[in-house]
Amino acid sequence: MKRSSFSRRQSIKLFALTGTTLLTMPNLVLSCKNTTEKPVRFGVMTDSHYADRDVAGTLYYRDSIPKMQEAIQELNSQNLDFLIHLGDFKDQGPEAKPEDTLRYLEAIEGVFQEFEGAKYHALGNHDVDSIRKETFLENIRNTGHETAQNYYSFDAGGFHFIVLDANYDADGKDHFFAEVSDWEDANIPEKELMWLRNDLSQNEKPTVVFCHHPLYEFYKEGSKFHVTNYKAVQQILQESSWVVACLHGHVHKEDIAIIEGINYITRLGMVDYAGLENNSFSIVELTERQLKIEGYKRASDTKLKLQ
Repeated sequence: MKRSSFSRRQSIKLFALTGTTLLTMPNLVLSCKNTTEKPVRFGVMTDSHYADRDVAGTLYYRDSIPKMQEAIQELNSQNLDFLIHLGDFKDQGPEAKPEDTLRYLEAIEGVFQEFEGAKYHALGNHDVDSIRKETFLENIRNTGHETAQNYYSFDAGGFHFIVLDANYDADGKDHFFAEVSDWEDANIPEKELMWLRNDLSQNEKPTVVFCHHPLYEFYKEGSKFHVTNYKAVQQILQESSWVVACLHGHVHKEDIAIIEGINYITRLGMVDYAGLENNSFSIVELTERQLKIEGYKRASDTKLKLQ
């Protein structure tokens, strides 16, 4: 079905203005009918940073195994459509030995795979610290992919979901922090932008985007946390008219920004603070009109209207 040039957001506002619109514009009605009769519900966790190493500041690396076990047990009881981790899945030891880092990845992935449903990863900057991106991808599993991809899309219920990877230098080279990449200069390269534009052009479902790094301006404690070329990404998202929300990790802080009708949401990290009482994960429930987040332990509840 060819999408009307009239945007989804504009058409919803038009329908609200007059009851006769529904009768006089049947083609527009068909292109904008409710495709989400049943809510889509999925689990979200981020920044587990698992490593077998001592505490550093608020980061209790070893606690991420029992925290994730608790989260998986709860999420398995909720009949969810899928689970996604938003990056910084694992960390590294003080000596940054690749063999240790790989062992930490295998341990936390073993717990993550205990979720009894579709499972997905987004890549964080700590996922490419002392092991390369291809090694990380070879040792995780994303549902529906024989080999895990660093950016990809999938559908669940009446929604479309896109996972992006910003772990690139400005010239499009993969980040690898053992070779002194700049963690504050995260970029979505031109090849990925082209893929994103093409993916959205073929889509006619309300869409949610996942990216470890915020796709909107975000500074904390003097450091830059957002994607450097976030404005280029936002422009593509706005042009599509179907994108309703973007979810991020990275900052270990909760935040919401609404830009041109798109909700940009950042969630707490799992690794911070000691013990299960300080766990942090969430369930997101989506309908065409509302995004609702049920936060567990330290994570907050949120309700947002979708345009």
